[in-house]
Amino acid sequence: MENMPVAVIGGGPIGLAAAAHLIDRGIAVRVYEAGDAVATNIRDWGHVHLFSPWRYNIDPVSRMLLVGTGWREPNADMCPTGADLVADYLEPLSQVPAMASAIEFGARVTDIGRSGIDKISSRGRSEHPFVLSIASRSGVVRRDRARAIIDASGTWTSPNPLGGSGLPADGEATHAKRVAYGIPDVLGRDRSDYAGRTTLVFGAGHSAANVLLDLHALSLEATGTQAIWVTRGLDLSRVYGGGSNDQLSGRADLGQCLKEQVEGGQIPLITGFAAETIREEDGRLYVEGPTPYGRRTIGPADRIVVCTGQRPDLALTREIRVDLDPWLESVRVLGPMIDPNLHSCGSVPPHGHREVSHPEPGFYTVGIKSYGRAPTFLMLTGYEQVRSVVAAIAGDMGAANDVRLILPETGVCRANPSAAAACCDSVSSLPPPAVSEVGAVPDQKSVCCRAPAAEPTPAPVPTCCASAT
Repeated sequence: MENMPVAVIGGGPIGLAAAAHLIDRGIAVRVYEAGDAVATNIRDWGHVHLFSPWRYNIDPVSRMLLVGTGWREPNADMCPTGADLVADYLEPLSQVPAMASAIEFGARVTDIGRSGIDKISSRGRSEHPFVLSIASRSGVVRRDRARAIIDASGTWTSPNPLGGSGLPADGEATHAKRVAYGIPDVLGRDRSDYAGRTTLVFGAGHSAANVLLDLHALSLEATGTQAIWVTRGLDLSRVYGGGSNDQLSGRADLGQCLKEQVEGGQIPLITGFAAETIREEDGRLYVEGPTPYGRRTIGPADRIVVCTGQRPDLALTREIRVDLDPWLESVRVLGPMIDPNLHSCGSVPPHGHREVSHPEPGFYTVGIKSYGRAPTFLMLTGYEQVRSVVAAIAGDMGAANDVRLILPETGVCRANPSAAAACCDSVSSLPPPAVSEVGAVPDQKSVCCRAPAAEPTPAPVPTCCASAT
């Protein structure tokens, strides 16, 4: 099997980094990207700024491949947008000859197994190569073989539904044309869907913060535009962030901007609401569900944006032996390190090939998919994962086991997020909703973002708080 390539599923930043490390070690690699270009998922949120600057977003070995190609490395202290990440890093990387020859576009991996044996068979399992079912753009399916598989396919295309139970809310499918997931381009591509309309934004993470701040900015330009924020939990410390204690200033500014808008009354907030039903009345949407204060109906609204995270697609690995955390659906060993029920630090202990491997020899889950449903993944984590994994595949166990990872602290860290208080004095103290219907448009005020520094300096990075992720 040594003559077979290593299969990398996904042509995003982590998948390309894995390919770069394999190329650097002289190991044959095949990258399968379902889209028509690299980083298809990132292009979907290309309008959004990352809250981490360039210094954290470029894999070191990928940088080495780019040197000598005429590539100009971006300013290490600047926060790129998703579109910048693609145009200024991932596209040039994909065009390096050694990389370009390894990537196949329009190639969707639909199934994975072992050639000649099924999931039940144990004897000599590692001696059978992997077999991947590859569906082309035209729908033709073929089978490819590989010596090992690195799954960096991500979770972006598998959003969690609106329902507070983890299941779709009643009526969610019926009203699908008026429900968006992730981070719609409110100020650009999708502006006409939101201008002059009331939008309910569900979720308590950074995606929700982006959407809410963009909707508020739109409200200053388009009369009648209103955002209403709805969260299932009561504690907003994670999204509000650690302020000056956060080592990523863009992340801190994002949370602070949102907090100021909420506390200033520009963005109404309803906490403790678990959505169960979407219904339409007189052409407008209402969402019903329980709260700690009794059952509530929220509305009327015209649009709903669901920012409740993503989940991994588990169908891909049904025929191989994987070991997943039973509730996060992350790689099992990572579960206790990233479980938001246990901590909210946003930092993860150094981990590599051992933590992202499975009982299936030669199969690894990396990148955000390794986190399952858990939030707070940083690209820096994925780059160290694939460095270690590729070293293990190459048989360089010294390098594979020498895992080093230092992540920027969030400034928010509690042993038990269910507690009412947080260390950074950033817990929301807003009262519970006093009415069952929300629809009034508050007074408009200016957006709360600080202007970027005229000349960026090495220490705090320029702010990009209006649209960071």
